[in-house]
Amino acid sequence: MAKATVTEQKLRYLEYISRENEFQHHTAEEEDNLYALLQAGDMRAVELAEKIHLSGRNGHLSDDPVRNAKYLFVSTVTVACRAAISGGLPDERAFNISDLFIQRMDLLTTVDQVDALYREMFSFYTREMAGLAKGKNYSRNVQRCLDYIYHHLHTRILVTDLAEETGLNASYLSTLFKQETGMSISEYIADKRLEAARNMLRFSDYSLAEISEILAYSSQSHFTRAFKEAMGITPLRYRNSYGGQDGSWEQADMGKK
Repeated sequence: MAKATVTEQKLRYLEYISRENEFQHHTAEEEDNLYALLQAGDMRAVELAEKIHLSGRNGHLSDDPVRNAKYLFVSTVTVACRAAISGGLPDERAFNISDLFIQRMDLLTTVDQVDALYREMFSFYTREMAGLAKGKNYSRNVQRCLDYIYHHLHTRILVTDLAEETGLNASYLSTLFKQETGMSISEYIADKRLEAARNMLRFSDYSLAEISEILAYSSQSHFTRAFKEAMGITPLRYRNSYGGQDGSWEQADMGKK
């Protein structure tokens, strides 16, 4: 029979060692304050996170310093992700951010690199929440439409699909959607597909044909035509000019239109 990982004897020994070394984990209150700031989009969260992280009160998870830093990073980004979701950040976006940061962390080789990523991660989530706070609060039914569109960009989306999702009359829903978002349903879907296409052109190796198929364009020529009409340049030119770059596409494309 395998020995128990946690026993009363082991716990008491750790308590003894902590007292001897005058070590104490950061408090639950400190953590609550930190994630409350994050949820509010308050950039003071970044400074507080760094203060807690560098306090030396984060626990000992491995004798290897780099591995210990990585374990602590994973536990922290997990809580930050959950806090962001509780604060209103869409689930998929929050989880994808977490996944990307953990994938990046996995490639790091020094404690300093992990520490720098820790600050970047907290900054990113806090900015996401700040942007969310500045955004418009939509009615429940329009928000359900936005969520549905986000999760179904790979399929053809009809107004009747959204009407069924919300239980509203299609005509009434179209009017409500336009009033709250400033765009028609079809305009909003087209805008979100183009946003996804820009990201795929910049950060993936998918071909134009694959992108057009993934994003449910009727054909590659339809995708190319729609992209050029909106952006002023073809998808291929966009990829050749801005593929793999960080920074906003809006700034990058200012001189191309």
